[in-house]
Amino acid sequence: MEGVESDGATMVSPLAKWRNDFSMAFQYYLDRSAPNIVNRWLGTLAVAAIYVLRVYYIRGFYVISYGLGIYILNLLIGFLSPDVDPELEALDGASSPKRDSDEFKPFIRRLPEFLF
Repeated sequence: MEGVESDGATMVSPLAKWRNDFSMAFQYYLDRSAPNIVNRWLGTLAVAAIYVLRVYYIRGFYVISYGLGIYILNLLIGFLSPDVDPELEALDGASSPKRDSDEFKPFIRRLPEFLF
């Protein structure tokens, strides 16, 4: 029978194996790039500049670029805004620590940098 080994276990399709290998390699390089903040941002800016130049020279993709710009702006707002809104927290009366068990929490972003 095709696709079945002699011990009864099914063979993994080549596409699934390639996808798994690619996923593992991609995660490996993501993990290695995590400490390099400046290099990641420079790479992101380089890719964005290449995209802008491509749109300019082709003179197309304006609607797609507009939608992409709105999406990136939405991510930027999430990146720059705090996880907990201090104005809403002040209405609850929990604006400052009252007990020793309450610790001061510094600015925590709603969207982490790596996901942005």
